[in-house]
Amino acid sequence: MHIRYGYDFEIQCAQALPSILLLDVHPDRRADISQPDTMSVTALADGQACATEVYADAFGNLCRRVTLPAGGARIAAEGMIHDSGFPDPMPEEAGLPPPDALPADTLGFLLGSRYCETDQLMGVAWPMFGHLPPGGAQVQAICDFVHSRIRFDYASARPTRTALEAFGEQVGVCRDYAHLAIALCRCMNIPARYCTGYLGDIGVPPDPQPMDFSAWFEVFIGDRWYAFDARHNRPRIGRIVIARGRDATDVPFFHSFGGHLLARFSVITEEVAGERFPQTAENRRDHWQSIARIRGAG
Repeated sequence: MHIRYGYDFEIQCAQALPSILLLDVHPDRRADISQPDTMSVTALADGQACATEVYADAFGNLCRRVTLPAGGARIAAEGMIHDSGFPDPMPEEAGLPPPDALPADTLGFLLGSRYCETDQLMGVAWPMFGHLPPGGAQVQAICDFVHSRIRFDYASARPTRTALEAFGEQVGVCRDYAHLAIALCRCMNIPARYCTGYLGDIGVPPDPQPMDFSAWFEVFIGDRWYAFDARHNRPRIGRIVIARGRDATDVPFFHSFGGHLLARFSVITEEVAGERFPQTAENRRDHWQSIARIRGAG
């Protein structure tokens, strides 16, 4: 299947605004792009293009440095990407390597971070999940707990809410679900990292809320990273990763060094239909489920 994705927003600022943008699809998915998502940054005052400088950060994400002119700028892009059309794999049988057998590049994702206070949640995690088989079963149990613990509410969003605060307040948005699940996983010695990206309503009932970027998390179990989503708590189709990091600190889609106003913001993520792409996510999912039943029956 193919997915159309993109964004279009305006930043207003009284003075020139040095900024960093994390909006490009992650290098892991660049080879799947079938229609380039070339970013345009244009001044609101005169429509002139603003130059951007691309670099990779410490986590391998693509970042862009740009100085928005006084008056602000419009930042937009639209692309198309090929996707398998399959739901997230459910690795509940995957085991957890002991810490001394984990790859070196996963060890940093065992530690506490700004929004994930492992030291203060350790006493919560072990009594609840320590008796379960280490690995996928623990991660799913953590997702079940976080999904039931937090009530989703856009109006209650707060950019400074931590995992511990989400645990206590029992309300939040997708980043809060991810932060709490990540912290609990790390308490159980499961490497966990924060992800941002696109997640459209593909293969599920449409959400009446306006489209937005999404947050989920990945854990290293078995011998690879797997995506989990404590907010939706079900396999989803069509995740497009933009950036990964320890928590939301590392992957803001817009980081500025000065005052500004987000005047307009829209995101699009939708399956492409028509003669060129006739296969729908629903049919592909049904096919996948049929194959799984056949295999399960031997």
